[in-house]
Amino acid sequence: MLVAIDKLKHIASKQFLLIAGPCAIEGEAMALEIASHLVALSERYKIPLVFKGSYRKANRSRLDSFTGIGDKKALAILQKVGERFTIPTLTDIHHPEEAALAASYVDVLQIPAFLVRQTDLLVAAAKTGKVVNLKKGQFMSPESMAFAAQKLIDSGNANFLLTDRGTQFGYTDLVVDFRGISSLQKIGPTLLDVTHSLQQPNQASGVTGGRPEKIETLARAAIATGADGIFIETHPNPKKAKSDGANMLALDKVEPLLQKLVALRNTILSFSS
Repeated sequence: MLVAIDKLKHIASKQFLLIAGPCAIEGEAMALEIASHLVALSERYKIPLVFKGSYRKANRSRLDSFTGIGDKKALAILQKVGERFTIPTLTDIHHPEEAALAASYVDVLQIPAFLVRQTDLLVAAAKTGKVVNLKKGQFMSPESMAFAAQKLIDSGNANFLLTDRGTQFGYTDLVVDFRGISSLQKIGPTLLDVTHSLQQPNQASGVTGGRPEKIETLARAAIATGADGIFIETHPNPKKAKSDGANMLALDKVEPLLQKLVALRNTILSFSS
């Protein structure tokens, strides 16, 4: 899996892939602190790691919401993380013209869930030659993601991941149907975005809520279901995060979670070997 990312450590590891990092790049010191912590855990538990961070937040409920520190400044920080720690990095893009710019700084381009049907965006991402992470739309069935993946393949790029992030349930909640993991795996390697699946969007205040106390529940279920990896947003102090703090995992809680997930994964592998 992900052989196209030649910087990926522990490529022969039988552990799950971890995509993790802050929701948005808030500054260099914060990004390096989170990356350093995650890299240490990656090496300790032999978990392949991709560091993620949005260089710009385009999907905000309110005009006064934090959107970023500047595109090139944030992208340069992502590039520095990748070079300093020799790990692949990921960021999301929102318009076709962003693809080439972001691809010059990071290893993986992510298509946000709301935009995964946008043909021009997918084609532009595919043509960079980078690995593409397709977030499943909250409004889409797992099976319909085959058409998004086919757009990449038809554009000459078969290096992609699929990431479930829940399905809209009513107006202010998301649910994860774990039957969808195996359905998505018929299309390509599949992760569960644990933290975004616990969002409670479109709150009356215009600020998205969340249920971070359920992070371990969903993460364990994803590993037990056989997901190829998990996606987690983390921050040293989620309450002070400038974006999506309500559903992020505190940085000091990442290791206890990974310990349990690795033990669960090893138990599953022991029965399948």
